[in-house]
Parts: sequence; structure tokens; C-alpha cells
Amino acid sequence: MPTNPQQDEMLKLDNQLCFAVYSASLAMTRLYKPLLEKLQLTYPQYLVMLSLWEQDGPTVSALGERLSLDSGTLTPLLKRLEANGYVARVRDVADERRVHITLTAAGRKLKARAANVPECLMAATECSVPELIALTQQIQTLRDRIRKAA
Repeated sequence: MPTNPQQDEMLKLDNQLCFAVYSASLAMTRLYKPLLEKLQLTYPQYLVMLSLWEQDGPTVSALGERLSLDSGTLTPLLKRLEANGYVARVRDVADERRVHITLTAAGRKLKARAANVPECLMAATECSVPELIALTQQIQTLRDRIRKAA
């Protein structure tokens, strides 16, 4: 079945929101890579640490929800962070099925070493603080709408 010119335009790769978000995500991850290598963290590990610096001691399931990661992805990540000495996995005394993730002293110290990462990203993206705040809010709104639609 033939398509009309408007449909043809909408089917161009560069006109796809999904491709813009996907390729921006890949570019962002590449930008973070050398900064995080200095901290001996992968990007997903960095996200875990950011979450823990914000709120120490969540359960594995709460952390997974916060980061939109399933346990099959999160568990190996946490094991590596534990092996590196940044976090500890602690069983809940009231319910041993629940495991809490807590920062170690080394994990808390890592926060100071990571403090310049956002500044480096701002410089690399050539965005002002208001621009980054606006972009972040727009992307969060888009994410929430997509979650609702799915």
C-alpha cells in the first residue's frame, strides 16, 4: 500500500522521537564513560550510587523501582559494587527476605570524588543550568506519559 508524502516524512529516521531519545542516551553514556572510569564505575553503577547518596538503605526492590531496573540487572550490579567495597547488602532483621543496600565508608567517600561529574557534563553539553533543568523536566514528563500509555 503506497504512503502519502506526510506519512513518508513521518517515517524518516531523523523525525523519530524514539531515535532522538535513543541516540541522545547513547551519546550521554559515551560522555560519562571517561569520567566514570576515573571512579571505577559503570554508568548503571553510577546511577545506583547517586540514588544511595540521596537515600541510603533502601531495599533492593525499592532501589530497582527507583532506577527502573529489574532484579536480574540490579543484583549483579550490586554484587560488583559490594566487591568494590562501596555498598553492603544487609538482610532485614524483621523479614529476612528483604535486603537493604547501605553505603560503606568508601561508598560515602566516593561521593566527594564524583562531585565534579555534573559540572563536567554541563561544560561538555554547553548547556546552562536553566536549560538543563528545563530539558530534564521535559524528558521526565515524556517518560511519565510513556509509562502511563504503556
